[in-house]
Amino acid sequence: MLQTDAQEAGRGAVGAWIFRVLLVAGAAFMVYSWFSPWWAADVAIFEGENDLVLHPWGIETVAEVRAGGDASLYAMPWFFAPFMWAYLTLCMLALAASLFLKRAIPIGRFKLPVATALILFVGLSYLVAVGLAYGIGEIRAAAVGTNFIGKSTFLEVESGAEIKMVSVLKNGYWLALYAGAALCVLGLLRRLIVGKQQE
Repeated sequence: MLQTDAQEAGRGAVGAWIFRVLLVAGAAFMVYSWFSPWWAADVAIFEGENDLVLHPWGIETVAEVRAGGDASLYAMPWFFAPFMWAYLTLCMLALAASLFLKRAIPIGRFKLPVATALILFVGLSYLVAVGLAYGIGEIRAAAVGTNFIGKSTFLEVESGAEIKMVSVLKNGYWLALYAGAALCVLGLLRRLIVGKQQE
């Protein structure tokens, strides 16, 4: 009996370390997707590509767009960027805390480990952020008469000329989607990997 308990404890310790490595990798994947462009638009009258680039914290534009365009058409409210950076910080702190917390939240007859709840919160909230980014992009593009994805034209304010634009989702958008899903899967599989004794 003692030997069996010791073997289970040993397997649980190994599982705990494997899970920690996977969780750190998931957090790194999320941060990588955070800094990767999610969307970009190429405006025909400007040289080069990616004249507007969407990141989770807002849109970056080339100097020509800032000089000749109406910032209200693409800029986010002043508090948006600080809020999003605070969100990322909160997510990283939650994932770090989940590596050490062993408490559980009683939910009826069941107990949900706090660590699992934190991981699921981060994963699900990141999926929501990805969905909101697309939804807000569609709404703001429609408000100025352009397409969020694909080819479209818009009127230049000063000259009244029609300007062609092509916009696409970048790899960062899909990476963020996968990162959120991966963290959700890790949260759901935590008990299976770590073992009941390590919770």
